[in-house]
Formats: sequence, structure tokens, C-alpha cells
Amino acid sequence: MPRFLSVCILALTLAACAPAAETPAGPGEAPAAYMALGTEPGWTLEITPARLNYAGDYGETMIAVPNPGAQAATGGKRYAAGRLTVDVTPGPCSDGMSDRRYADTVTVVADGKRVTGCGGDILPPDALAGTSWTFVSIAGVPVAPDRPTSLAFDGARLSGSAGCNRFSGSYAVADGTLTAGPLMATKMACPGAAMTQESAFFALMRGPVRLHFPSDGTMEISGDGGQTAVLKRAI
Repeated sequence: MPRFLSVCILALTLAACAPAAETPAGPGEAPAAYMALGTEPGWTLEITPARLNYAGDYGETMIAVPNPGAQAATGGKRYAAGRLTVDVTPGPCSDGMSDRRYADTVTVVADGKRVTGCGGDILPPDALAGTSWTFVSIAGVPVAPDRPTSLAFDGARLSGSAGCNRFSGSYAVADGTLTAGPLMATKMACPGAAMTQESAFFALMRGPVRLHFPSDGTMEISGDGGQTAVLKRAI
């Protein structure tokens, strides 16, 4: 079980990397890698412009080969590289582990063994209900590392902590706009940055906010006044 959990954590970490392998890098930037992963057995695949790097069987099988370049295949593209054959087929894919959805289905044949999983951009959740997030930044400032944060959506209610007090309230989403509140919160005072970041979040949520889901799996909340909060998916 510890080995399984370690590979799952590795897979989620890799999947959070920038996934667009074919996107040209800007001046002075390293090319981005395309990431894919699967479970039962756990595996990960990294495609860079130079190499295909595969870790299979919960990390016990490691294969690294030169990238032969993608060739057109039925419904997608194929990398045929001797010990590795990789088929990438566009279409929503669930990883079966974290309830995340990805842009592609990825099939790997490694030394004759076939596995299937997901790769590419992380897609927005079908609905906020049932998802849970942690804060990355509020008002452009990274959250205080010593204070746990959370934002969970359960049915028509949201709850969490922006680093100090627990809060909860109703919410509704329509056409990419979230309207919350009023939010009820406990009254504990917290020193330093925790109280500042919480106050900034409560100010942001007083009015309707826009939701944006970048391809790295984060969620951005933005208000009309330019306030923002960035969160990463926990569940």
C-alpha cells in the first residue's frame, strides 16, 4: 500500500506540470512536457521534444527512449519508439483515482504490456459540487504556509477557511459566474498574514465573481475590482 500511495502522489505531481508538449517555448524557456498517467498498475509518462520517459508498474519499470516524433493515427497521434508505443486520442478522460478529467486518452504499450490512462490538459470539473480546493494565493499574494486553507462545495453550500476562521454560506453558479453568501464565519483573531489574506478573500466574495479554469488544473476566482484568488484542486 505505501508503494501504491507513493506512485499516486508522483502521478498527481507530474500531471500538474504544464502539459502541452507541442506548444513552442518562449525565448529562454525550456520546452514544456506532455504528461500522462494511469492506475492499476500505476504508471506515468513524460513526453519531451527529445525523449519519452515511462515509469510503469508503480515505478518498477523504467524506460527512456528518444522521441521519434508523432505520426498521425486513427483518431489521434502515435509515437512508435521500439520498446514504447504511445497512442494519444483526444477526448475527455477520467483518471479513475482523483476524479480529475483530462483532455486525452493515452494508451502505452511498454515491452509488450498495454496500459491505458489519461494525459494532456486538465479539464474543468463538470460541476463545483463535490469538489474541494486549497488556496495558492489571494490578492496576488501566496497564502501563509503555516495556516491550512480550504474551499469545499457541497450541494448548494460552500465552506472552508482562508487561513484563519471557518466560513460557510450558500452559492450559485451560472454562465461562469459564482454568487456566494452571505458568508457566515467564526470570530477568531489570527496574527499577521493569515488575517490579511482572509479579509482579502471575504472582500472578493462580497460580489459575484468569475471562475476560470487554466489547463494546469487550478481555479481562478476574480472580481470586478481586479481582486483574485487562485486555488488548486484537492478532491
